[in-house]
Amino acid sequence: PLRLGQYPGELNQRWYRPRGVAAVIAPWNFPLAIPAGMISAALVTGNSVLFKPSERASLLGVLLTDLFHEAGVPADVLYGLPGGPEIGRALSEHPEIGTIAFTGSKDVGLGLWASAATIQPGQTMVRRVIAEMGGKNAIIIDDTADLDEAIAGVVASFTGYAGQKCSACSRAIVLNSVYDQFLARLREAVMSLRLGDPCDPGTQVGPVIDDRAKRRIEEFIARGMARHRVIVRRTTEGAGCFVGPTAFADVRPDDQLAQEEIFGPVLVIMKATTMVEALEMANATQYALTGGIYSRSPANLAMAREQFDVGNLYVNRPITGALVARQPFGGHRLSGVGAKAGGEDYLAQFMITRITSENTLRRGFEST
Repeated sequence: PLRLGQYPGELNQRWYRPRGVAAVIAPWNFPLAIPAGMISAALVTGNSVLFKPSERASLLGVLLTDLFHEAGVPADVLYGLPGGPEIGRALSEHPEIGTIAFTGSKDVGLGLWASAATIQPGQTMVRRVIAEMGGKNAIIIDDTADLDEAIAGVVASFTGYAGQKCSACSRAIVLNSVYDQFLARLREAVMSLRLGDPCDPGTQVGPVIDDRAKRRIEEFIARGMARHRVIVRRTTEGAGCFVGPTAFADVRPDDQLAQEEIFGPVLVIMKATTMVEALEMANATQYALTGGIYSRSPANLAMAREQFDVGNLYVNRPITGALVARQPFGGHRLSGVGAKAGGEDYLAQFMITRITSENTLRRGFEST
């Protein structure tokens, strides 16, 4: 227990205990790292775990479960439950589940919230949902930015892992005076990327997860090509689920491509006249996960730190690749509940907090 204050004649303590059974529902894009963190957090706080890996990465989920068992976690404390959406639905509705830890799309996450809010027969606890649900992340480039760094950072942030990261950049907001220069240099940088086999160390952009993802991304690209100026469109040939990095210019902040999470190597570029307008554009989505700014202006950097409404703000660097403890990760608005994975407050999400307050001015104890 943790003592609260030093008050004469009184002992106040905070106690923690596990919430019970935790359901861990994991994504396919980081099928080891993300569930390993969620499972570990649940276990070290005393909970048992029912783990549902993504049906698009079931084998890795099974292997991860085996690794935990080999490390000494009892089989009756951690169960792996591979399967489709029906498994997640059953977990979210089970009356003995105390906590649901989820990483995935906004629609699925909100569905889990709705399901968890419905009290089931025999349920004695309000289920807690720890959800990370994606983003529509922006990088601002102002007129003082080092364009060498800005171009490299934007390209890495929107094409890395073929854009299949919830933290990936999908919007670039560029101040008017450097807009045309940014577009020209971005095109050169994207055209220089090497696309190909992900097992080849020289490959910079590999395939997307499957045909379903490829079709969805290409539908967004087709809409963009029908309405917007194409700055660069890398094409791919041959077999495989490849989608070439694509960037559109002069996109309005309220356009569908600037509002919906695409989860692929697609970038929309918007022009702003002032830093105030750039921040308004950056904040004009329902998400608040990651964001970035490239600038050498102390005033603009201070404004971004104060007004850029994201869970993780990156300054003069790419906006992906958060590290445990150094950059605890998580968003708010419709990106999540604000809990920071890899941070000091994350474990508390898996626990119940109790307070005891004791009068220590005793007048003896009952004899035994």
